[in-house]
Amino acid sequence: MNNQEVVIIIKEAVTVILKVSSPMLLGALVIGFIVSLFQATTQINEPTMAFVPKIVVVFLSLLVFGSWILEEMHSFTLGLYEDILRFII
Repeated sequence: MNNQEVVIIIKEAVTVILKVSSPMLLGALVIGFIVSLFQATTQINEPTMAFVPKIVVVFLSLLVFGSWILEEMHSFTLGLYEDILRFII
């Protein structure tokens, strides 16, 4: 196994991480922006008001996208296991 193969594996791993985390991050970003806009207009500075909706959105996005996330992680892991002999030799 040479350095180029290691870089390719790391690149694929980072790509999978970004793909599977994007639904939760984008949902939290949108809700955070909406709550911040509401807090700025009403001048309510309650920290839990920003935290709780983000948690709810992250859990809901995990429920909605959970099977897709598991499938992406499963296919990436199977690809690594299938190539393990090539990595060892």
